[in-house]
Amino acid sequence: MTKKKIGEILQRLDEEYGTEYVCYLNHETPWQLLIATMLSAQCTDARVNIVTKDLFQKYPTPESFASARQEELEKDIHSTGFYHNKAKNIIACMKIICEQYGGEVPKELEALTSLPGVGRKTANVIRGNIYHEPSVVVDTHVKRISKKLGLTKEDDPEKIEFDLMKKLPKDHWILYNIQIITLGRTICKAQNPACDTCFLKDLCPSAKDALKRSAKAVRESRK
Repeated sequence: MTKKKIGEILQRLDEEYGTEYVCYLNHETPWQLLIATMLSAQCTDARVNIVTKDLFQKYPTPESFASARQEELEKDIHSTGFYHNKAKNIIACMKIICEQYGGEVPKELEALTSLPGVGRKTANVIRGNIYHEPSVVVDTHVKRISKKLGLTKEDDPEKIEFDLMKKLPKDHWILYNIQIITLGRTICKAQNPACDTCFLKDLCPSAKDALKRSAKAVRESRK
């Protein structure tokens, strides 16, 4: 994967999706984004946004989450899945934020990842969207499509993160995630990727292989 090819991929992503920073999780404060991101594990952003619409009215401050009854919070977030661990971690996380950080979400990666239920992905969402620190967020779309594009061969999200940090310019670390999410939801879907209509098909090894297989299947069917 050459710098020229990577530059072409990023240029086409910019042309197709723009360079505006977009967060798909609704929030008004850093702590709301932190909770929404924790809820988004193994859950769609759309579902999380439905849940947090009422959740953030019922619990309007970090303190209200910190003092919430776990059983009740579990019911409030039940539809996001894994609600037991999520409720437990949210309460514990907000207690630490209130007691150690004065209700403010910390900025440093080490401080964020030391919070209950907060891994590198969640921490990088906060650092990128709230504090505008160049950060690579590796979600399912970024993992899958980065491998298809040949930007990484790794399966471990942290290793993928470091691969992308080495290969992508810092000014695209946050943008890449936003753009790839859109690509993954519209064209490069996990179950049925539309390689024939993708604007990256000539730069994507996976698309080239898929199109070759498709053309071969067509030829075989005509025999």
